[in-house]
Amino acid sequence: MMSTVVGGAMLPHAPQFFTMPDTEDKTVVEKVRQVAADLGEKLKALKPDLWIIFSNDHAEQFFHNAAPPFTVHVGGEASGEFAGRKFHWKVPSEIGFELVRQLYRQNFDPAFTSTAKIDYAIGIPLTHLGLTEPVLPIYVNAYLPPQPTMERCYAFGQAVARTVTAMGLKTVVLSSGGMSHFPGTDRYSNPELSWDNKVLDKLAIGNLKSLIGYDEVELDDTGNIELRCWACAAGALGERKPDVLSMDPSWHHNYASLGWYSPQAASREAHYPSIRPELVELTSALHALAHEPESRTQFVKDAAAYADKYKLASEQRQALIALDLPTLTKMGTHPLVPFLANMHIQRMRAAR
Repeated sequence: MMSTVVGGAMLPHAPQFFTMPDTEDKTVVEKVRQVAADLGEKLKALKPDLWIIFSNDHAEQFFHNAAPPFTVHVGGEASGEFAGRKFHWKVPSEIGFELVRQLYRQNFDPAFTSTAKIDYAIGIPLTHLGLTEPVLPIYVNAYLPPQPTMERCYAFGQAVARTVTAMGLKTVVLSSGGMSHFPGTDRYSNPELSWDNKVLDKLAIGNLKSLIGYDEVELDDTGNIELRCWACAAGALGERKPDVLSMDPSWHHNYASLGWYSPQAASREAHYPSIRPELVELTSALHALAHEPESRTQFVKDAAAYADKYKLASEQRQALIALDLPTLTKMGTHPLVPFLANMHIQRMRAAR
């Protein structure tokens, strides 16, 4: 079934976007805002039924009392404030509850909340996107060890995508955070730009699953613990090339923005495909040549008579008699079978 996740974005959420201290490069901030605003227009044009945002909690709400790996907001609304700005979004409560139910059935055990606040990690990207429609927040534990692995985050995103697809909901998935930064530590002024760019090189070609290759030590060493949110979105999006990729580094934080809004590419034809029903007879004839000496002897003696043993369409019969590998492969036969058949037949003919 084709996924109903029609688009998404991965966006930064640095608090400086709203506090705007003198140390912040205003040009960089404006660039990040504009990229997000343009993405917002493209994503809203998809007219999704559901918006989901994966976001970390900054050791505020999920800290002393409980620190679940994933928490789904099921309240009817969510609000908060930061730097004099007030946030408020409607939350699709029933969808949130159903998502939790279905995730339980897929061997995930997310927590759920009706009262969690929206901090700047959610408020900033949604504001930059210009989103006023209801949104379903999913909180990911990024800051308080032990955190979920990248593999688990990616699988969680896949499960979310399966669920919204089964529900028939055209969905946009967002993730907040990244890239490299070290808030509150002595490494704050040294984000890992070279590491970030290597990650983006893989994402740029649509290899979103590459995110699962980073363990907790590497994420911590490079200031990228928030990429767990990206991994959730990556699992929901699948392997897709981003339409937009913008890296805008600052002295303390590498702001990376990615967006997906183009239709999903059709699945490519595999080099080694399944056996199509209309090619069963042809495949049987080729398989016999590849693996049965007596069949090869019959073919070398009289290829037409050998072909007539099988119920073949005219073009299939001609291609078999000629052992025309390009034509056989173009028809959709498994390339390895005619390749092996031809290798044996050529050897026998050469010996004669």
